[in-house]
Amino acid sequence: MIWEESSLFKNAVKQLDRAAAIMNLDPNVLTRLHTPKRALIVSVPVRMDDGHIEVFEGYRVHHNMSLGPAKGGIRYHPDVNLSEVSGLAMLMTFKCSLMSLPLGGAKGGIRVDPGRLSRTELQRMTRRYTTEIMPFIGPEKDVPAPDVGTNAQVMAWIVDTYSQIKGYSVPGVVTGKPIEIGGSLGRVEATGRGVVYTLIEAAKFKNMPLDERTTVVIQGFGNVGSAAAKKISKIGCKVVAVSDVSGGIYNKNGLDLDHLNDFLAKNKVLKGYPEAEFVTNAELLELPCDILIAAAMEGQITEANANNIKAKIIAEGANGPTTDNADEILFDRGVHVIPDILANAGGVTVSYFEWVQGLQQLFWSEKEVNNKLWDIMSNTYGKVQNIAIDKKCSMRTAALISSVDHLSKAMLLRGFFP
Repeated sequence: MIWEESSLFKNAVKQLDRAAAIMNLDPNVLTRLHTPKRALIVSVPVRMDDGHIEVFEGYRVHHNMSLGPAKGGIRYHPDVNLSEVSGLAMLMTFKCSLMSLPLGGAKGGIRVDPGRLSRTELQRMTRRYTTEIMPFIGPEKDVPAPDVGTNAQVMAWIVDTYSQIKGYSVPGVVTGKPIEIGGSLGRVEATGRGVVYTLIEAAKFKNMPLDERTTVVIQGFGNVGSAAAKKISKIGCKVVAVSDVSGGIYNKNGLDLDHLNDFLAKNKVLKGYPEAEFVTNAELLELPCDILIAAAMEGQITEANANNIKAKIIAEGANGPTTDNADEILFDRGVHVIPDILANAGGVTVSYFEWVQGLQQLFWSEKEVNNKLWDIMSNTYGKVQNIAIDKKCSMRTAALISSVDHLSKAMLLRGFFP
């Protein structure tokens, strides 16, 4: 099938099969989890600023909804395709189940480079895409959120379009919205903050100090990477390298994040930053460091570079940054990998908080949000770590065992229809 083509989807299935074998998963449940529940491909015609019409291809996939409404981001990127979106939807199913959230897994996107669109073109494309996926989404059935290439403003356009068609305001149709229209405090930083929360627990397990002696490399300095950098430097660690699409920058004595953010605000990209040496994204992964946060795109840590990575702990801020073969190499080398469905689950967890707050029309303080996030992230990390020790398996396999055990019980209790 077409959704089986991407390496990300194949990796997700391999990881599922490995966990299923260890836990003796019901084969009928495994068969159902191999395949998305439903997939929608839509044509998204957009009138460009010069008057001509360009057509983009969009997707929305529901993987499994046994635990509740589907949840998953919308990404705008040139490499988006049905198979990638299906793999990401599968990971969302496992992520929500792992965190014990009453949500299923979904993902969506448009194959486009958002950087070449004007703001008006981006808005027209978003609004048209929203109308095309209207039958799939809604507060009770599928709640999208931001992902690569999208942000709170894009979510605001989706809310407005959906509400205009419905005839009344429906802010709960998405999460990751601006605060002014029902967003949650702490949502923007939640994924990066959650990454650091898992690193705090991993450092305890590895007896690693988190202070000025601890060096951190971050691939990807977008929303996730920058929030993680801010939080981990605040607790005392030294961020020595970061990267974006233009490449990476490295200073073994540590980067001044305030100065770096001022530079980014003016120049938009990291390349040319004067207080560090330039490295490629590939070179950045192999720099000497204690902690590596992979917060860029999928498939960055591979069989080709896994043996050259020097970090003692890797936290996957992105979805699927490590291939299956690389994961085995890292495990054999004793590198402690915090898998994506655990490390970056802070985003979907606070999205769940936002959804709940919106349904109740009762909003929490940022401190309440962060405290609740810490409780869930730290407790889930401990649960996964215990399984990894008990089963003598990787953290990734342990996370999937925990997730699939919870999900399979729900599926078996609900039964099979018809």
